[in-house]
Amino acid sequence: MSVESPDPAPRDPQPGISRSQLLRSLDEVGILDAHRLRRRVDKLGRTPDPRKWEQLVADVAKARNRLERRRAGVPVLRFPDELPVSAAREEIADAIRDHQVVVVAGETGSGKTTQLPKICLELGRGIRGTIGHTQPRRIAASSVAKRIADETDTELGDAVGYSVRFTDRSGADTLIRVMTDGILLREIATDPMLRRYDTLIIDEAHERSLNIDFILGYLRRLLPQRPDLKVIITSATIEPARFARHFSTPDASVPVIEVSGRTYPVEIRYRPLSLQERPDSGDDTGGGEHADLDQIQGIDAAIDELWAGGRGDILVFLPTERDIRETADALRRRTGTGRDGGAEIVPLFARLSIADQQKVFAPSNGRRIVLATNVAETSVTVPGIRYVIDTGTARISRYSTRTKVNRLPIEPVSQASARQRAGRCGRVAPGVCIRLYSENDFDSRPAFTDPEILRTNLAAVILQMTSLKLGEIADFPFVQPPDERAIRDGMGVLTELGAITVSREGGPPRLTPVGRSMSRIPVDPRIARMLIAGRELGCLDHLLVIASAMSLPDPRERPAEHREAADASHRRFVVPQSDFLSYVELWRYLDEQRKELSGSRFRRMCEREFLHFLRIREWRDLHRQLTEIVKDLDWPVRPAGEELPQVDADAVHRAILSGLLSNIAVRNTEGREFTGARNTTLMIFPASPLAKKPPAFIMAAEVLETSRLFAHTVAGIDPLWAEKLAGDLVKRTHSEPHWSSKRGAAMAYERVTLYGVTLVARRRVDYGPIDPVVSRELFIRHALVEGDWRTQHPFFERNRALLEAAADVENRRRERGLVITEDQLFEFYDNRVGAEVTSARHFDTWWKKARRSDPALLDLKPEDVTATAEAAPTDYPGAWQQGDTRLELRYRFEPGAPDDGVTVIIPRALLPHVRSAGFDWSVPGMRSELATALVKSLPKRLRKSMSPAQRFADLALARLTPRSEPLAVGLARELTTITQMTVTAADFDLDRIPLHLRMHFAVADDDGRITARADSIDELQRATTPAASKTVKRTLYRSWTDDGIGTLAAQRTVDIAGQRLTRYPTVDAITDDAGRTRGVVVIDAVSEQARDRLAERGIVALLDLAIPPLHRRVASSLGAAGRLALSQSPYADLDTLLADCTRRAIRDVVAGLHAGTASAVRSPEAFRTLTEKIRPRITESAPEYFSLAVESLGSVAPVRAAIDRHAGSLAADDVAEQLDNLVFDGFVAATPRHHLENVPRYLAAAEARLTALPASAARDQAGVAVIDRVTERWAQRLAQVPEHRKAHVNDEAQWLVEELRVGLFAERLGTAFPVSEKRVLRTLDRLG
Repeated sequence: MSVESPDPAPRDPQPGISRSQLLRSLDEVGILDAHRLRRRVDKLGRTPDPRKWEQLVADVAKARNRLERRRAGVPVLRFPDELPVSAAREEIADAIRDHQVVVVAGETGSGKTTQLPKICLELGRGIRGTIGHTQPRRIAASSVAKRIADETDTELGDAVGYSVRFTDRSGADTLIRVMTDGILLREIATDPMLRRYDTLIIDEAHERSLNIDFILGYLRRLLPQRPDLKVIITSATIEPARFARHFSTPDASVPVIEVSGRTYPVEIRYRPLSLQERPDSGDDTGGGEHADLDQIQGIDAAIDELWAGGRGDILVFLPTERDIRETADALRRRTGTGRDGGAEIVPLFARLSIADQQKVFAPSNGRRIVLATNVAETSVTVPGIRYVIDTGTARISRYSTRTKVNRLPIEPVSQASARQRAGRCGRVAPGVCIRLYSENDFDSRPAFTDPEILRTNLAAVILQMTSLKLGEIADFPFVQPPDERAIRDGMGVLTELGAITVSREGGPPRLTPVGRSMSRIPVDPRIARMLIAGRELGCLDHLLVIASAMSLPDPRERPAEHREAADASHRRFVVPQSDFLSYVELWRYLDEQRKELSGSRFRRMCEREFLHFLRIREWRDLHRQLTEIVKDLDWPVRPAGEELPQVDADAVHRAILSGLLSNIAVRNTEGREFTGARNTTLMIFPASPLAKKPPAFIMAAEVLETSRLFAHTVAGIDPLWAEKLAGDLVKRTHSEPHWSSKRGAAMAYERVTLYGVTLVARRRVDYGPIDPVVSRELFIRHALVEGDWRTQHPFFERNRALLEAAADVENRRRERGLVITEDQLFEFYDNRVGAEVTSARHFDTWWKKARRSDPALLDLKPEDVTATAEAAPTDYPGAWQQGDTRLELRYRFEPGAPDDGVTVIIPRALLPHVRSAGFDWSVPGMRSELATALVKSLPKRLRKSMSPAQRFADLALARLTPRSEPLAVGLARELTTITQMTVTAADFDLDRIPLHLRMHFAVADDDGRITARADSIDELQRATTPAASKTVKRTLYRSWTDDGIGTLAAQRTVDIAGQRLTRYPTVDAITDDAGRTRGVVVIDAVSEQARDRLAERGIVALLDLAIPPLHRRVASSLGAAGRLALSQSPYADLDTLLADCTRRAIRDVVAGLHAGTASAVRSPEAFRTLTEKIRPRITESAPEYFSLAVESLGSVAPVRAAIDRHAGSLAADDVAEQLDNLVFDGFVAATPRHHLENVPRYLAAAEARLTALPASAARDQAGVAVIDRVTERWAQRLAQVPEHRKAHVNDEAQWLVEELRVGLFAERLGTAFPVSEKRVLRTLDRLG
């Protein structure tokens, strides 16, 4: 093509050649040269510099010479007669000459792939520009180029060359350039007009790969601008009319030339593997011996069937490389000798090396079995095939628009693909195709395979189109436009990678700076993004290694038969938490080995260590190419031969993550499953070292669905990296807005997700920028109204003091409406505080300006906070006095709150010194309501006679002295007196008392902060002091010495929590579990009475230790009766009994001293004096106690015998219980002498009672009824007395009842004093 520039005033710049002549001469040079030279002509203008013009003329001459050299390089062309396309050569040539676009449809084996380039050469094409010939796969590109070179008797790389990734065997004089469609796509980026070519043959267009569809669409737009460009589209006989329609215009139609392919008929046999597909009929249409076999068995049977009819090579179609390996292993027996021996098994799939792929083209002896994937359907014509076995399945890549992941399911192939497979036989002789599925299955399959553009992600295509400024994606003339969702997903991937921006007003996407760099790197967009991030993060060298590895199959092999050995060999490359960094370790290792070993030794090393030598070579080649690409972008890379620097793992992973944001996943709480983007459930692929101990968060190089969804090549990540990289892609939701006094601002909890994966589950963030209105309301409500704010502003302190004073009256009187409400206070501040204030920081800025004009703007006035009543300090005191201790009282009126009512604030240090006594009375102002509530809580039988309850409560209160005894005890006693009905403290249901009427208790630390709360002192002390009490170690003393206990002061003062308290040092007894003395400790009593009570107990304990127990010889004087009595002793041994006799003597002697004698002992001298004073009396009286004990024990045996005689009767059970209460282990020490003397009489009365039975049964029953009534009154009175008197009342009541038993059951024995039921009841009432 030439275009003459207008030359209105022709002037020859040089005498030899004019401008117009020069322009016309450009028609005689190559297209690319013509374009370049024409631009130089235009640049020189009308009056060019003579020297430059001369140089230009010389360059045109050189270009013409190059063209002549190309024309001379056209080889001798021969067209094999046996190929069907040769017969249609003239028809095809005429069509190409007369039309810009031609569609040639032909079955496999028609010769269209190898003969069309030669037909074009014969037409004179390929001279001014190269004949470009695209193939969908590398294996096809190299094999087609080699075949054409052979047919033209030229060296590969001269007139005929090829170009695939990593290898370019073409040059400046190449006439036919066979290449993968990906190579042509990359050339579009640098040469949008494709001026290198004058003819393009798009072969195997029926495969409809993504690259093919994009090229066809691009050519549809390009052809009007390149009328000199010829396009030939070759296809199997699958929808050729679709391609013709795509390129047809109103002015020009596109011819479709069909060329037959098979020269021999092909017989189709159906051999389904399952009887369920077709019943076994035994004929050729299905069933037979193939039914119910697995796939490998079916293939084996089919081979037997085919070779039974004659020799011939067999092509077996299998879905995956794994199927090929397993089938090859199973068929290995056929390679030996014997009847089935001599077979050659040849695998064929796209990832094989070129050398291995060439094995299928070598001559065969007719016993070859080629195991191939669908690469052999159309891309490669395997020679000499007579038979085909079609499993009917293939692994087909599909992109899920729902889950956004690539799936590689194994699917039934379409009818068109099945026909293509069958077409691979019958070229050398009549062929047979066995389909391992039924005819019904074939008829139900789709007619055509979906084009790749309808089942893949379009990110790379969209990036390329955007880079080429091809406009809206939806407007691009695809053969079949992709689904809108697929376009959106492709745009989504590029948006995720930060490659494009889309205007809100619409229009085509625009490349970002990142996108422009990505478009210049000819790899997957995700990997390109990683390289860019690697440059930014300073780890580009490592990313080049990893990116090139990710673009290839893993060079580490795991053959099934040597899997454990392979894993052991590869374990040295494992990097914890990262499959990606294992590539770097492997690269370092291979680099070291390559330097040390020769080429052959290196190859053997790879084989020995289960490393794929050819893939390693590809890896290095791709790494070199990527390195050259980034060098062209002026990116800094390490010099060749220099070792990799130390890995910054975080930087490398962040760079990788920039390209894999939608491939992140978070591990579920249990198990090894992960939740990935868009709520998908996946697992780490089992071959990964991370599969056994998966990290919490991962990123995956690829998420593929096979048997299930697996993440391949993974690494653990920090989710915060993803949040930072994703930018606006993350979704942030906020919940629970709340006020934070510490930060002086409204806060909320933020949840951050990316494509549904939770990156941050709960993060506390400032809510002000998110929702200023709510934040301002929270600030006013909590900081200003509720006072939850730490600030030094004077107005705030004044307002709080005013509000607290008014609120305290409400809390004490338990009335509302006495003070301004929170809503009114909110309105007060809302009307005054600036709208921009959302936090304490904003308030300080605003108030700094506002107070200059009105300092009192935010001051509350007394009339704003009005208290109409006061609370009397005597009714509602501010403190509680307990001895020397003064405790703060706080009031709160908020029904339902745990501290509603009165709370006693106890400093932590004072807690051990506070007694619970008195708090049950509450404060005077609430006492009447409390007593009334107690009356109302009585059982109905008692309550109904006390109406109105408040009158009876007030009457009873008037008769009591506040805090002198438990309120419930005193109230019960006085109500009993008033109503003449028996009321006990236990009758009150304390759970029914309203919460605000119970005193609450709280512990405050040194700063006044509340650290614990409870509704009883005991509970609070248990909850807060156990740890402390364990640390206090008191010394146990077993004697009173000067350097031990020393002299005890009568009292001392201590300062605790700011209060001066009086304490009374004393000794207290420590006993074991049996109640026997271990020693004494020195403690501080809280009152003189408590001191004296404890001191007497402590002195007795020290006397126990100072005075030796009675000697065993006292028992030697006992007669036979005495020794028999001792056999009934409940004591473990005689020594314990003798010790108890001495202990009882000590207690009785001390009790007989003048009151206060023992408690007055406060020094070692005084204790020694007391000991020497009473020792003789104790020594003298102790044997008497032994005699009394023996006498008591002498009565035990007869009583037990009587019990046994009447076993099971009520009387016997009653007497057995009586015996246990009188004679037990420790009874001597527990029974004062004047009662011990009566024990034999009590036992004799018990024996007499049982002896009188059964004659006196009626009298016995009446007596038991009397005892029951007395015991009930005893229990009632016991419940009414203060705690410190209960032991005394219990003791006295027991001996009263024992005397009553004598009077009721053995009156003849006599009683110590007159006794009757009435007398005993009166005595009990006096005791209570």
